[in-house]
Amino acid sequence: MSLVEFSTRRRVTVWMVTITFFMFGIIALNSLKVNLLPDLSYPTLTVRTEYTGAAPAEIETLISEPIEEALGVVKNLGKIKSVSRTGQSDVVLEFAWGTNMDQASLEVRDKLELLRLPLEAKQPVVLRFNPSTQPIMRLALVLPENLSGSREAQLIQLRRFADDNLKKRLDPVAGVAAVKVAGGLEDEIQVAIDNEKLAQLNLSVETVINRLRQENINISAGRIEEGNERYLVRTVNQFADLASMSEMLVANTALGIPVKLKDVAIVRQGYKERQAIIRVGGREAIELALYKEGDANTVEVAKAVKNALASMQSANDPSAGKKPEINAKKDGEYVIDGIEVSTIENSSIFIENALSEVKKEAVIGGLFSILIIFLFLRSGWSTIVIGLSLPISIVTTFFFMGQFGLSLNVMSLAGLALATGMVVDDSIVVLEAIAKARERGLGILQSAIQGANEVSMAVVASTLTTVAVFLPLVFVEGVAGQLFKDQALTVSIALIISLVVSLTLIPMLSSLKAESPMAFANDVGTTTKSKNF
Repeated sequence: MSLVEFSTRRRVTVWMVTITFFMFGIIALNSLKVNLLPDLSYPTLTVRTEYTGAAPAEIETLISEPIEEALGVVKNLGKIKSVSRTGQSDVVLEFAWGTNMDQASLEVRDKLELLRLPLEAKQPVVLRFNPSTQPIMRLALVLPENLSGSREAQLIQLRRFADDNLKKRLDPVAGVAAVKVAGGLEDEIQVAIDNEKLAQLNLSVETVINRLRQENINISAGRIEEGNERYLVRTVNQFADLASMSEMLVANTALGIPVKLKDVAIVRQGYKERQAIIRVGGREAIELALYKEGDANTVEVAKAVKNALASMQSANDPSAGKKPEINAKKDGEYVIDGIEVSTIENSSIFIENALSEVKKEAVIGGLFSILIIFLFLRSGWSTIVIGLSLPISIVTTFFFMGQFGLSLNVMSLAGLALATGMVVDDSIVVLEAIAKARERGLGILQSAIQGANEVSMAVVASTLTTVAVFLPLVFVEGVAGQLFKDQALTVSIALIISLVVSLTLIPMLSSLKAESPMAFANDVGTTTKSKNF
């Protein structure tokens, strides 16, 4: 029994399978990730090493060159280059496409563990370069005009509000990986050492620095076991305030006189050297850049952040002990505790607009396809039969997109829009063959079976030739392969589903023209005369 004959004789089975996949497609549509572009993963690693205070020439000689020599033997390494700047070294490793980056990362870390760098340099950090690790949202806290105090004090106050309030409230939002604060004046404890007093007491700067490191610690000190119980011990000796820091003992003189930090230095509350100045509307501002988790949905994370900002209206401010005043001025702008918070960049808006345009074009294309079919076939029932194959093929494609890990993006939706005009081709050919069989005098059921069987091989060959054009794009290496993979898979899946629909659902619907069980029974045999389809 062929697939066509099985479909026409097992109508309930075909209906149940069709409805099942249609429902699965609707469910999968709600769970698909929404992004602007497919996930792009470059075979690149960056080894970043910080060496505070070192000049670029020193960074290159002491950090970059030893790392390049140690990592130059890593497998599948195609190119290595380094950028040495003040206090920081970036060694970029470019691997061949198709390299297992997890294995490459482990091998790079193994090589770095055997490397001996200057003691003052920090441990090298291996970073995975990913173009999607751009902030999905940027918020700006604009410097109010009515804040009391000097401009410097205002910038410090605004930076503290961003670090101690907004950042802590937005970090726990689902899907948010990190919140980075930039701009303003960041708090810093400064120790201004008097070199003349150190020389008089015969002390060195290194002595003061070492004492500060020794006195300001918070490390694990092992454990204590007592009977069946085990206690974890930590050594905690951190400075509580500037006064306790000033009273720190630096050394004893030859006469046994204690020398405290306040005797050789001035300890004050200051701010770090400014690396960037951010302005919004001509006024200085603080920027909060929000990064999403790797597998998070950009649109959903942006909505969660907006909800978090809106929900702060009813939240208590633990630092101020009062309820902050939060009123939405307009979409994307808020006033939080008297400070303006505005959205200066939101990638989800562009994504939603781009996807909305693609969806609209796909719907319009589908409607035009059905209209053209009606104008040529001049039959309402034939148009309905072919029109059903369009939504069934497209919606079922969503289910298989979820199984292959595809997301809703510009490329995959463009593939669906491209497939919209192609998924009805097989159905039109099959329906036309069934109509020709009816004109030859065959019964409704027999014409559905014989007509579909006559063109089944041609329809399969036609569909597979189109699939053969798109499917190889999945195996193309490089950025182009990753970029067009979603589109190629989407078109191929939609065409294969439309092929199955044309050989199952279309013959089954065509055979529903039997008006009675007697007519259905007669159609099983060879009827010599019947009405035209």
